[in-house]
Amino acid sequence: MNLKFVVAYDGSLYQGSQKQPNGLTVEDKLLKAFKKINIETNIVLSGRTDKEVHATGQVFNCIVPDFWTDFFKLKEVLNRNLPSSIKISKISKVADDFHSRFHAKKRVYRYIITSKPTNPFNDKFITYVENIDEELLKHAIKEFIGVYDFKYFHKTGSDKDITIREIFDTSFYKYRDIYVFKFTANSYLRSQIRLMVGFLLAINENKQSIENLKKQLRLEGHFFKLPSKANGLYLAKIKY
Repeated sequence: MNLKFVVAYDGSLYQGSQKQPNGLTVEDKLLKAFKKINIETNIVLSGRTDKEVHATGQVFNCIVPDFWTDFFKLKEVLNRNLPSSIKISKISKVADDFHSRFHAKKRVYRYIITSKPTNPFNDKFITYVENIDEELLKHAIKEFIGVYDFKYFHKTGSDKDITIREIFDTSFYKYRDIYVFKFTANSYLRSQIRLMVGFLLAINENKQSIENLKKQLRLEGHFFKLPSKANGLYLAKIKY
């Protein structure tokens, strides 16, 4: 039986989401929890998140024995066997050919910042920016909408040969005392969002301009290459 899982996690404690030989990833912890209840399976993640990147709506699918018909109980048992930093929020049955990565149509990421100094209880989860020009950032983030070659917005050494991506929508808004960068696309290159946010924060600090951002998107110059910190980034939702 093929099941789809929605999972949230605190990425600050892991070396990314995808399984690694060191065993210090989200996928490793999930597989360990399945093994504790005698389920040997392979996990298909909707996408990879890097070291220290969080998720509120990561999706994966895997095959489990047919007798696990009580999904509420399965969720409870798995969550008891997972560390408190990983929590499964939903389980549903899907078609046998469902693939959480290849069937995803849109991936939504949020990057959150605050103008209030962080403290030991939130520093891992939000990025501090002393002065925030909300109107400037609302305008600047819209420049990413469209189809571009993001050659200058991805981590060198990435295994992606094709660097053209389409950003469907972007927004920047305030929610209570936090500010949110929101990006929606089918897929992203490695560290692409952190590099986009990094450029936007440089514009916010008057270290870069919107005109330079446009030129970098057109590959007319590589003006900025410093990604924002990982702690503010969240994989928020996968749409099918």
